[in-house]
Amino acid sequence: MKTYSNFIEIDSNKRFGKPCIKGTRIAVHDVLSWLSNGMTIQNILEDFPEIKEEEVLACLAYSADREHNIRVA
Repeated sequence: MKTYSNFIEIDSNKRFGKPCIKGTRIAVHDVLSWLSNGMTIQNILEDFPEIKEEEVLACLAYSADREHNIRVA
């Protein structure tokens, strides 16, 4: 994944500022939930033809980066 910032945006006017796939209202959380509930990437692409595989992978990369950067106080 080159960089997820090409695919993920945070807009305070969209989905209450949750990170979303650019040009959609599909939140990173939505994609992660679908995957954790057993949907495959192919299932997601079939159900949501407006997104691409690299955008689903960007959601995973965004989440991994956020997890990596969490600091325990």
